[in-house]
Amino acid sequence: MNDPQEPYDPYAGRQQLIGYDPYGRPVYGQVPAQSVQPAPPQYEQQYDQAYGQTYDPAYGQSYDQGVPGQQQYHAPRQEYPQSPQQHQDPAHGYDTRQDRQWIPQQHAAPQAPQAPGQPEPRPEPQPVPAPRREAAADPEQDPGYRTEQFAFIDQQDEESEDVIDWLAFTESRTERREEARRRGRNRVVALIVVLALFVVGGLGYLWYAGKLPFLDGPGQKKAAAAATGAQKRDMIVVHLRNTKRGGSSTALLVDNVTAKQGATVLLPNTLGVAKEDGTGTSLGKSVEDGSLGTREALDTVLGTHIGGTWRLDTPFLERLVDLVGGIEVDTDTAVPADDQAKAPAVGQGPKQSLTGAMAVAYATHRAQGEPEAKQLERTGKVLYAVLRKIPGDPKAAATTVESMGQILDPGLDAQSLGALLSRIGEHAKEGAYRTEVLSVKPDGGLTDDASKRVVKELLGGSFTAAQPGAVPRVGLKDATGDEKAQTAAKAALLNGGYAFVDGGKADRTAPASQITYQDDAQRDRAVGVAKTLGLAETSVKKAESVVNADIVVTLGKDYKPS
Repeated sequence: MNDPQEPYDPYAGRQQLIGYDPYGRPVYGQVPAQSVQPAPPQYEQQYDQAYGQTYDPAYGQSYDQGVPGQQQYHAPRQEYPQSPQQHQDPAHGYDTRQDRQWIPQQHAAPQAPQAPGQPEPRPEPQPVPAPRREAAADPEQDPGYRTEQFAFIDQQDEESEDVIDWLAFTESRTERREEARRRGRNRVVALIVVLALFVVGGLGYLWYAGKLPFLDGPGQKKAAAAATGAQKRDMIVVHLRNTKRGGSSTALLVDNVTAKQGATVLLPNTLGVAKEDGTGTSLGKSVEDGSLGTREALDTVLGTHIGGTWRLDTPFLERLVDLVGGIEVDTDTAVPADDQAKAPAVGQGPKQSLTGAMAVAYATHRAQGEPEAKQLERTGKVLYAVLRKIPGDPKAAATTVESMGQILDPGLDAQSLGALLSRIGEHAKEGAYRTEVLSVKPDGGLTDDASKRVVKELLGGSFTAAQPGAVPRVGLKDATGDEKAQTAAKAALLNGGYAFVDGGKADRTAPASQITYQDDAQRDRAVGVAKTLGLAETSVKKAESVVNADIVVTLGKDYKPS
């Protein structure tokens, strides 16, 4: 364009290349009107080296130096005049003076005032600061472009975040599934191990207890040894005498010191025992007669060692119950009041509170036509309830016994009885207690079940308790069906110096007599018994006895009284 302010400028219509900006774009400017100064040699040289051309300012032409020794002509550039009034903002890299010379984008330092008449000095070109470009750390580096000259804006991609979250979710869910499978496998393995241990432990227990078929464990052997009297037991016999109506009830109080258990064994009055002269009688008659040999007779029948006799009359039982503060009993029947005996009524049901008088009425009650075993069971319930109320301290228990004012057997004082009752009472409080009724046959002999389950297990009755030199116990069981033969055999045994044990009658008759023993030490004595009765030695053999005695004689039809 033509500049109206400079109409006579001969160079107003021409522009020439004065250099390149930092981005490689050419920068054109007008030649000054007064004096035209050539571009700095460094920019000319850079241009020539970059494009391989030589520019002649006199002709406004450039020659290609691409081929040595040959010049190529180029048409002069077409210049477009600019008005001197059209100025660029210094902030964009152009000077506002008329020479339109390129000035780098940088504020010049203040200069000293110029003398008149001197040409205006050309300012040194300054590098234009590139936007978003950091200064080079090393000035000797290549001035070309570097990656740190560009700035990149990181934009958050929501879809990428969603994909990352989904991958993390699927990975965590897969890990959870794998962990659940591992836990499941571990639980299955642990369950199998526990079941295997349970089975092995159960089989081991059954083997130890001897409950497996065709196998005898050590526990069974120990139980057998305990049943034959290996355990230590303390026991006394109690005779409860009814002073108002008559009659008596007998029981054995047992303290198993080894097994730490207690028991009450109720003895029927029909149990056959022997008198001091060797004649037979019943337990009830022996107690009523006041025989001093009742305890020894029981030892002979049961094969036990009873430590003492406690004669407990009903008035003293009533006082004992009142001293311990009453008892609670599960009564099986109602007992009506008896004005003549001054006995109050007793209700029926569980946990009936009984006073001393009510306890005596319930313990001695026996209905019309009722078996003796029922009345014995009521006596056992009262004794069990009293033992639970006895103090656990032996001294306190002895004081309670002394407070009854009862005259005891000389062989059993208050201290010994109180200590025994306190120990048995502790077993009753802990539930380690049982009550059994000794079953007997109508003729007074023991049943096979009573001999095995009660005599052996609870009382520890020993068939081999006779020591060398002691009188052996000989049990007589009649299988002849002839009472005269049984009487003659009993008399022969008593005359021979043997302790007689009445074994009652056999269930059926036997054609031949038999003499059995359990301990090998008793074989010679068994042969002596056979000679006393006039039986052959071949009738003697070792076998399990059904009567609680060292030697058992079963009379057959071949026995002939002498």
